[in-house]
Amino acid sequence: MDITTAQERPDDHWEVEALYDLCFAPGRTALSSYRLRDGVDPVPQLCLVARDGYGQVAGAIRHWPVCVGGKPAVLLGPVAVHPTHQGEGIAALLIWRCLEIAAKAGHPRMMLVGDEPYYGRFGFCRLTDVTMPPPTNPDRVLGIALRRGGWDGVTGSVTSATDCK
Repeated sequence: MDITTAQERPDDHWEVEALYDLCFAPGRTALSSYRLRDGVDPVPQLCLVARDGYGQVAGAIRHWPVCVGGKPAVLLGPVAVHPTHQGEGIAALLIWRCLEIAAKAGHPRMMLVGDEPYYGRFGFCRLTDVTMPPPTNPDRVLGIALRRGGWDGVTGSVTSATDCK
């Protein structure tokens, strides 16, 4: 696999958006997780683009700051892989790299909305005391501590990063 990853640059924006449009339903921006992103910039060092040997976007991942019960967290997503590259481990590569970068940058916790059987291999588990805005299925709210005790005592509603204390 001839894949390179780099931090997303402003020039990558429309290619990444086209990939997300290709991989997700047209109504993706109506999801509750997108309301948490309104008016908030993503975490730049946690927005990566994977390119194949021809320089084409093969995958992308973005992360956004959010608050959980008034404490800061990072929301993973979206992550997408072009259909011609699915099954090559690109999503896993992007997730592992972002977990490493986030931990080194000092982020204490990360969360997402997704399937535990898939994300569990990265260390994500269900957050039973964390509530995403409706209509999110609570069984799909997952998190990982990026440092010891990262989720200890962090409970409540997920809100925009503008609500963090």
